[in-house]
Amino acid sequence: MKQWYEELFENYAVQYDREVFTQGTIGECDFIEQEIDKNRQIRILDIGCGTGRHSIEMAKRGYEVVGIDLSESLLQKAREKASHLEIELRQKQPQNKNLSYCKSQSSCQSLRVLFEQRDAREPHFINEFDLAIMICEGGFPLMETDEMNFLILKSAANALKSGGKFIFTTLNGLFPLFHSVKDFLSSQAKDDNATYGNHSFDLMTFRDKNTIYIKDDSENQRELQCNERYYVPSEITWLLKSLDFKTIDIFGAKLGAFSRSDKLSTEDYEMLVIAKK
Repeated sequence: MKQWYEELFENYAVQYDREVFTQGTIGECDFIEQEIDKNRQIRILDIGCGTGRHSIEMAKRGYEVVGIDLSESLLQKAREKASHLEIELRQKQPQNKNLSYCKSQSSCQSLRVLFEQRDAREPHFINEFDLAIMICEGGFPLMETDEMNFLILKSAANALKSGGKFIFTTLNGLFPLFHSVKDFLSSQAKDDNATYGNHSFDLMTFRDKNTIYIKDDSENQRELQCNERYYVPSEITWLLKSLDFKTIDIFGAKLGAFSRSDKLSTEDYEMLVIAKK
């Protein structure tokens, strides 16, 4: 049986790119570049890349990126976007003979971006990347068990070289201790395609179960039963230390405006984690 996140992204690529939470890509990539000192020799793994918004933007800036996702539908949209961008680049710079059209559905050579359908829980890469990113709950913490969520972190750690950096966002477990998740998501729903109902937050497991109502790319109304895990900072720190990360910094995560100056608080729905091996 398919899980709710697999059903959600079967036919949702166009709608996904319209969601409010996907509109901060430029600012988020600006922050990522700062964290790696704009070193374009760095190789990047984008975990749960979705429609490729961070992968493509970083590739556009000159980085080599591999984007992985469980959803072939989202990946197909990512490949289309990369292909269209490359055509635009070729038209703007016809004198640059190094630019070429995408030669396959999987890669876009001049942009140095590759999209692959992979399960982030599996150890596909070993010591291959200088940076791993996982923005906007790219798989973690959507899994149905804590063990599965941990496997995503473990696979990311395995993919990094010694000294590599891991930048990701996740749901802030401090938020529901002081606020209603139901009220927060309802306040966001007016700007998103999705609406939510039937919330049940469990203080023993820090899981929020809710019903999500969406229209997919074919305008079909969908109803899905979601189950998402919130993490407190001490949990994230312990999990990452167990994976041999040497430094772990946690901040508040503001859409499109990540900053090390943004101290995590109970007002932040998401947290920004920066860990180094």
